[in-house]
Amino acid sequence: MPELPEVENVRRTLLPLVKEKIIETVEVRCPRIIRTPDDIMQFAHELEDKEIMDIERRGKYLIFILSEGYALVSHLRMEGKYWFVNHDQPYGKHEHVIFHFHGEEKELRYEDVRKFGTMDMILQSDLPSFPALAKLGPEPLDPVFTWLKLKEQLAGKGTNIKAALLDQQVVAGLGNIYVDESLAMAHLHPTRPVPSLNDGELQLLHEAIQVIIKKAIVMEGSTIRSYANMGKKGLMQEELLVYGRTGEPCKYCGHPIEKRIVAGRGTHFCPACQPE
Repeated sequence: MPELPEVENVRRTLLPLVKEKIIETVEVRCPRIIRTPDDIMQFAHELEDKEIMDIERRGKYLIFILSEGYALVSHLRMEGKYWFVNHDQPYGKHEHVIFHFHGEEKELRYEDVRKFGTMDMILQSDLPSFPALAKLGPEPLDPVFTWLKLKEQLAGKGTNIKAALLDQQVVAGLGNIYVDESLAMAHLHPTRPVPSLNDGELQLLHEAIQVIIKKAIVMEGSTIRSYANMGKKGLMQEELLVYGRTGEPCKYCGHPIEKRIVAGRGTHFCPACQPE
């Protein structure tokens, strides 16, 4: 699943391509992707003649800011991708939502092999209360996200630290890859109970999260399986400390990286640098 760095790079790539373009019509070829409104004809009709004013991101969600006070919330889930291509390019069987623009030879296509992605057309005034967004924790690079804020977000959590960081209500945008990477940089074992972490360890973890996320954005994300941004793969996978490196030497100490299931996810760590 694309995490914060990947979604942020999609946002940055899409924005100059579609900003100020006016939607003429929308084709929905897979109704299950559209959640709001539940009437597909209404969804397509409400998008007609709307100008794309901006694209924002919250956690792993893209938010298309539209004219007339509307917003389109898009969640890529596992396999979602956007393509900006000539309208005469043959459609792929997994291109499910097509945005045609007034006076443009190119169109925006949403592709999703597994059809897990979602789109919600809502009023901008409803964004703060929209359930998927309202429950999100702070952004890891937001100035309000200090180590003390991280401590506050983790307060009362009785789980292990891996499970806590995967919880989008604790920190928005982190997923399996960057949680493993942050814990490795902070030298914290993923099964450490949250209450066992002291202030010094929380400060190291906070710093690691920010360093890892900043670097992953610069490296245009990690292409582990299928992630690509307009066909361009990320480079962060070449810099990963532990994720996907089972049996390879730790970049800190040389001990082989191990993998086990933690919080229901395949989890990578160095048993020497990250003792239980």
